[in-house]
Amino acid sequence: MIQRKTQTAEYWQDFTLTQADVDFLHTLMLDAEQPLSTRALALALVTERCRHEETELRAGLEQGTLYQPKNRYEIGEKVIFPGLDFRLGEVINVRPGENPEYGDFAVITVDFGPDRRQRSFAAGLAAPHKLNVDAADLLMAGDLATPEKLLDTVSSQLPAILTQALSGHQEFATFENHWLLRDLLAEIHLGHLNIAEALIDVSSAPMTTARLLKELDLPSEIRPEIQAFSLQSALVADGRFDQIGPGETRKWYLRRLEPAEALETPEALRYQPIPYNRDALPVDLLQLEWELDDEWSVSDAAGPAPSRSTIPSTTLLLTYPHAASGTLPLNNRSRAFFPAGHGERTMVTLIDGRWGQRFRAWVVHRGRYIAGLRAWFDQHKLPAGAFITLERKTDSGEIAIDFRPKRMRREWTRWAQVLDHERLDIQLRKQEVACEYDEHIIIGDDRADDIAALRTSSIYANMPLRDLVYQIFTDLAGLSQSGSVHAKTIYSTVNVLRRCPPGPIFEVLATDPRFQSIGDDQYRLRTEN
Repeated sequence: MIQRKTQTAEYWQDFTLTQADVDFLHTLMLDAEQPLSTRALALALVTERCRHEETELRAGLEQGTLYQPKNRYEIGEKVIFPGLDFRLGEVINVRPGENPEYGDFAVITVDFGPDRRQRSFAAGLAAPHKLNVDAADLLMAGDLATPEKLLDTVSSQLPAILTQALSGHQEFATFENHWLLRDLLAEIHLGHLNIAEALIDVSSAPMTTARLLKELDLPSEIRPEIQAFSLQSALVADGRFDQIGPGETRKWYLRRLEPAEALETPEALRYQPIPYNRDALPVDLLQLEWELDDEWSVSDAAGPAPSRSTIPSTTLLLTYPHAASGTLPLNNRSRAFFPAGHGERTMVTLIDGRWGQRFRAWVVHRGRYIAGLRAWFDQHKLPAGAFITLERKTDSGEIAIDFRPKRMRREWTRWAQVLDHERLDIQLRKQEVACEYDEHIIIGDDRADDIAALRTSSIYANMPLRDLVYQIFTDLAGLSQSGSVHAKTIYSTVNVLRRCPPGPIFEVLATDPRFQSIGDDQYRLRTEN
């Protein structure tokens, strides 16, 4: 059996989209008259490449006589050699063989053309030989992988290659990994887009593609799926619109009506990954990392997020970066409550567990946070460190958000302030608190704007994490009679100045000789004996 090149990983690793491929896909879309997925195009292209290779193999075998050592050949005869990648040659000489072990046989001299040397082969050989295979047997498919199997294995990178390559061809339009010939699109002009903007603006609510199409009144002879694709590809290309529908629902809203923190990650939440040795963390700090459930942690213990249908409620910890940004973390605990969509953001409805009011929030999947909670935090005067609860109320997708209330009291808490516009200072102050909170995480601020400016200052922005942890540790140690600081408090306070998950911070505590563990997740500065 012939080894097809299309069955090998090497063939697809070297794949480039040719003009013939582009023409084939163009014809495929033209005949389909509907949007096709990237995978469907890739599967069709794999099938076509396999078909083309099979056609070439059969055509090649028809150009001459298949070489088999048992047969005899004449001068001038065209012969195909399977052992030489089916190279075609011409017999230019025939002479008797001279090996008595093989009896009567001939030796043919074959010319493979001006760029290849002549070679000699046995002919009329009575002895068995592996090359004595008929053309029909060579072409047998045997256990060849199907195009579907090839796409799932050796050519799995093809959809990504197609996406990049087709994006450079103006003749193709795309929306959410589906493609259509631009010539088949319904005309969506600026007037249509202005109408869509006005409809959403007046209703002050997201609108589905179907609802917008109903108002735009496109020509009825255009198929509904092409109308939807045409409008959606035009909306996504227009910076005014945002696709915020959950799941497979396509809903559109206006970016200018969304909070700034939903459109751009707040500075306090921007995490620049820090390499660290997680193996250096002792078991107690790994457990603490899991409990904190920071959205940027890589804790193996956390595992995959549970199914949305299995968790009725959960509790989150409001850390300083989220309290300052008016957001909640999209972590292993909260992710199960919020639907993913096809856009960068998904709009959800939250219900205030205290007063029953409904308000909108935006799940920013790539940024790993939920935006739109600043007013709710301010209403209930929730500090960083507060416990926030989420509870699934109905099948409509609405989620109740609440906190654990308690009688308001003035309690001593840590307070962050800026000294001389250049240094963070942590003090203990009385703060009115009417909710349950984590005593190791809670921290307030004097002027959030001053702290934001300090966060981006050259002093702190460029300070190595190890030095930042040490400086903050010394400030916090001064607030305790024993000079000890809890690991969670270090994590909480470092995040006032720099967004960082607990792992890198805990590695500093575990490996820096200046720090000493004294048990119960408490640390102090090591003293010289």
